[in-house]
Amino acid sequence: MKGMVTSAGSEYFAKNAKPATKDAPCLTIARQRNVHIVGKVNMSEFAVAPSGVNEYYGTPRNPLYRWRRRVPGGSSSGSAAAVAGGFADVAFGTDTAGSVRVPAACCGIVGLKTTFGLVPIDGVFPIEPEHLDTVGALGKDIARTVEGMDLLQNGFTARYAAAKAANPSAQRIRIGRLRLKGTDSKIDRAVDEALTKAGFEVVTLGEDFVKKWDEATKDGNTIAAAGAWISGHPYRLKLGLSARTKAIIMVGRLAYKTGYREAVSRQDEWQNTLRKVFQKVDFIALPTLQSVPPPIPFKLDISFVDALMLKDQNTVAVNFAGNPALALPIPLNRSGKRLTSLQLIGPRRSEARLLNAGRLVETAVKTTSIW
Repeated sequence: MKGMVTSAGSEYFAKNAKPATKDAPCLTIARQRNVHIVGKVNMSEFAVAPSGVNEYYGTPRNPLYRWRRRVPGGSSSGSAAAVAGGFADVAFGTDTAGSVRVPAACCGIVGLKTTFGLVPIDGVFPIEPEHLDTVGALGKDIARTVEGMDLLQNGFTARYAAAKAANPSAQRIRIGRLRLKGTDSKIDRAVDEALTKAGFEVVTLGEDFVKKWDEATKDGNTIAAAGAWISGHPYRLKLGLSARTKAIIMVGRLAYKTGYREAVSRQDEWQNTLRKVFQKVDFIALPTLQSVPPPIPFKLDISFVDALMLKDQNTVAVNFAGNPALALPIPLNRSGKRLTSLQLIGPRRSEARLLNAGRLVETAVKTTSIW
């Protein structure tokens, strides 16, 4: 943002970097429309931690759990917390391995990861810009997230209106239901109930696809970890960088040397697998997270929570493919007082259709106790 220091959640940049001389291109439309920008938000340092914890600025409070301090999710923790807390109508965030969808899921709002390459990432602090990094929108609900996307891509509102007109109901939409081991049974049940209430035609994806998904997750994690080294290694010895971030960068060095190139070589195969699936179904559905967000530890090393979040997030394989994906809140129990998150994945550049499918779910499960 012109005139502001791009701190990337880091004490080192906050104290040593100069203010940006121009806006990143992803802010162009917002500037042209004179959108009121409330401010810049907090995040995990260097965008490399899925918990959203920040040891320098302080960790954004998760508004969904007011009396039980649970992680806000990362790395775009401040973006989700600001929207969920009512400080902003929409927010932007970056998503390399789940960093828009994970905080959206933790904070009970909507988050959209865009197709790789759809929104320019020039001027965005990088992790792995060659294969994974994207910019996306977060909103309190589907309507606000559409507004956010219209600030990232000209004409998006019209594309969304066309998607609504083409599929005003869920009757002609086929959903491929992906079931993954380790998921809390209550969360799986909540996803199934939301899809049923919306009225989609649901088909279960087979074990062969589950195996390929798990392999893609492993490859995506390798590339993301290596990206922390590729983008972060010039700063690894700088004063003001947290020990946790330095450790993540050094782990990324090992990933870069031992598995990065092999993982990248399998990206085309995974993308082709998804293309074949989307010839049979319109979208893929699964939980965004396998369990509820963990508490923020009082004294325990936060690296443990980051490792737990990394295992819980069902987001990485989507980044490895470059496809768009939507995280939206659904009731976790019949009272509607607790939330979890449904993730919908679509073909490339299907953001408008994804949000329309999300609208159908939102309408089906919406209760006054949630929104």
